[in-house]
Amino acid sequence: MFVDSHAHLDGKQFDTDRERVIARAREAGVQAVVAIGNGDGPDQVDCGIRLAEEYDFIYATLGIHPHEARLADEDAYQNMECLAKHPKVIAWGEIGLDYFYDHSESDVQKQAFTRQMELAAAAKLPIVIHCRPSEGSDNAWEDCFKLMQEHWAAKGLGGILHCFTGTWPQAKRALDIGFMISFAGNLTFPKAQQIRDAALQVPLERMLIETDSPYLAPVPNRGKRNEPAFVKETARKLGELRGLAMEEIGRQTTDNFYSFFKLAEIAESKVSAPSPSSVHHSSGTL
Repeated sequence: MFVDSHAHLDGKQFDTDRERVIARAREAGVQAVVAIGNGDGPDQVDCGIRLAEEYDFIYATLGIHPHEARLADEDAYQNMECLAKHPKVIAWGEIGLDYFYDHSESDVQKQAFTRQMELAAAAKLPIVIHCRPSEGSDNAWEDCFKLMQEHWAAKGLGGILHCFTGTWPQAKRALDIGFMISFAGNLTFPKAQQIRDAALQVPLERMLIETDSPYLAPVPNRGKRNEPAFVKETARKLGELRGLAMEEIGRQTTDNFYSFFKLAEIAESKVSAPSPSSVHHSSGTL
């Protein structure tokens, strides 16, 4: 069993074969997928919800990505406040800071990040963090941890450092305030030794795996469009690092997912990986 804890399935890259992509994930043993609700900005934050309504094994988040922080306004925040009450919304994100591309000014990113942490706390939802510093710097990490310490740590709701690219000390800082560390396909890239070093240190019970589809397809699919079925390759690499079978990593990270999001009753009702015929969705489309 596997869970893809972070996928952008709303993207146009999936418009021609989204249903087949999701069916392939089920065939590969993916028990659940989290559809990230960023879209291309505030007007599309319900994109994950629409998928979650269509498929019973898909959960949703919502949030304004740091790239689009400049587009955030009061109407957008009020809309998300209402959408956060949807029963399939399990987290707020991805949110955070991105100084690598800097599509929005850093001060604007910080304001949007802080406001969304406040809204997530009011909704009692954990947060999904995107943090990418400028090249050769830890600037975004330092700012991110500072804001999380000031506005989030005391809430006790935790969250996920998604697609972790930092160092073990940075992972440890997040673990200390209740975060899970999620590893993506870049764990398999030849130059990603820093990520692998961190993956050797993070406790198994605090790990998740993800694809970040359609981005960062893992070896041996690097360069292709990523999709949830490929999450097995990240599990395989983690298993190699930790001396465990891919299936054991899948089982542990699946248990971690259901435990962190308090979905234990659902987990207990699914004692084995679903067959393709168990894919349930409505007649609607995204």
